[in-house]
Amino acid sequence: MKTLKFKTNINCGGCVSKVTPFLNKQEGVESWEVDTANPDKILTIESHGASEEDVKATLQKIGFSAESVDVR
Repeated sequence: MKTLKFKTNINCGGCVSKVTPFLNKQEGVESWEVDTANPDKILTIESHGASEEDVKATLQKIGFSAESVDVR
């Protein structure tokens, strides 16, 4: 399993509820969470096959941006 992290503009509970059905059905995404308290609104995904590009494309389709950040 691989951990992917993204800086996003998912900044509130309403935004989280908007992306939930899309990320939940994204192939290869085992689990995910958004830290809306973090100024960078970090989305963390436990991936079992989903690529950074897959996640970015899904979020872009529904009006959100995602920029990859290094996993430390």
